[in-house]
Amino acid sequence: MKKQLLLSLSFAGTIAMAQTNKDAAKFAASITQKDLKDQLTIVASAEMEGRETATPGQKKAAAYIESQFQKFGLKPGNGSSYQQVYPVFQDELKEAKLNLYNLPFDYDRHFSISLNSAINGSWNLKEVAFVAYGISDSTRNDYKDLDVKGKWVMLLDISPADMEKGDSYTPTNNRFGNPGLNAKITAARKNGAAGIIIVSKIFDQTNRPASSRMGSMYRERTSRDGMAPIPTISVSYQAAASILTRVVTSYTGLKNIAAGLYATNATISINKSTNNLESSNVMGLLEGTDKKDEYVILTGHYDHLGTRDGVIYYGADDDGSGTVSVIEMAEAFAKAKAKGKGPRRSILFMTVSGEEKGLWGSEYYASHPVYPLNKTTVDLNTDMVGRIDPAYKGDSLNYVYAIGEDKLSSDLMKITDSINVTAKMEIDRRYNDPKDPNRFYYRSDHYNFAKNGVPIIFYFDGVHKDYHRPTDTVEKINFDLMEKRVRLIFNTAWVMANKEDMLKRDTPLNMPGR
Repeated sequence: MKKQLLLSLSFAGTIAMAQTNKDAAKFAASITQKDLKDQLTIVASAEMEGRETATPGQKKAAAYIESQFQKFGLKPGNGSSYQQVYPVFQDELKEAKLNLYNLPFDYDRHFSISLNSAINGSWNLKEVAFVAYGISDSTRNDYKDLDVKGKWVMLLDISPADMEKGDSYTPTNNRFGNPGLNAKITAARKNGAAGIIIVSKIFDQTNRPASSRMGSMYRERTSRDGMAPIPTISVSYQAAASILTRVVTSYTGLKNIAAGLYATNATISINKSTNNLESSNVMGLLEGTDKKDEYVILTGHYDHLGTRDGVIYYGADDDGSGTVSVIEMAEAFAKAKAKGKGPRRSILFMTVSGEEKGLWGSEYYASHPVYPLNKTTVDLNTDMVGRIDPAYKGDSLNYVYAIGEDKLSSDLMKITDSINVTAKMEIDRRYNDPKDPNRFYYRSDHYNFAKNGVPIIFYFDGVHKDYHRPTDTVEKINFDLMEKRVRLIFNTAWVMANKEDMLKRDTPLNMPGR
């Protein structure tokens, strides 16, 4: 009798699972190429002005996403509001001066400042410590036998190897910053410098764009090394030579100047103001049934790079595709609930801003969670799912990169594989490798959940030639492939929202820090 009962229960469970899968497939089918395209045509339109964080374009996009969540009948995800607002700041340059013996240098032609690291004040320099390349590590110490405590230091912004390439060497701008220069700045501060003058080869570029008098946005004024900030300016080699009272006819001529203390008579003054801005995450909640106090979160970032020099960066794939994926999955789950097939767990549909600035929106949510992170079973993050990686080896019309499945829960990969029995997609996990030089695991919003212990999967299509270019537009999206990917993610979320237990948190992260 006991054996017969167990068989009966097993058979009943199999029937229930089959019915659940059938229900999931039915509502996943409501996510169509046409609807994805219709949504993306709006989100990645010129009207949204590239959706840069804390700009009118971003706020237009937020209002549109909110209207869609309201339309589907989702509850406000943040108390009585559909938006979680967080502060953003931006500095504006009012005045900057560099004089030598009361003779002025032209701003932008011979000196400039980085507004985000600038400090208001006026300084009169009677002495400058020239520290050559400013390197202080196991390979070289330019501060040897030179006490710079309380003094302004002058250093070169390139490496000795690049200096040997001669005047033809041209530095490149890197949106992720200059790690070598950051290390030099840190070294100067650790050696007690009162201020820093960076001799930059950028001034040699004849077509160099003018420096903006508006600084980059920032969310918090923080220092990576934990030390108090000090005033920093960049100068041309001509200005550097004048400050050091040496004759130099080219940037490379600076390598012949010995490290040491040099008398001078220079004054520096900086006056900036700070504008208080704000951005937001857009959040819609679909309340669950018997497990409504546990949560599945579906994320995608709706911000992009905005408008630069009058050119719109549309961000159709990055991450308009993820944004509309979240919108369409919200509608599909809302339809399921309306038909009596709602999820057991609550689902938070959240499009975040500030990703392009440094994962700001998701970082803010993780620091100010509306719903407990220990009750959040998973974050499924969709960031770029509309294009094809030109380097992909395999069926390029039937794949998706899945990142992070092996990091925090042994359940994740099993669920994906079980769903893929029907979906039959190529699930490419190559970027799970901690040694991945692209570091994709750290470069989207799932990371802020993962570092707080929440299991994640990051869905991604790879990098293509239009990545972070104005040419990332709607007509280049492969909606057939995008539909397959979004349905896969929907089915994954369905299982995770309805399974009996929350996902196990049983796998050590075993990853280097960001």
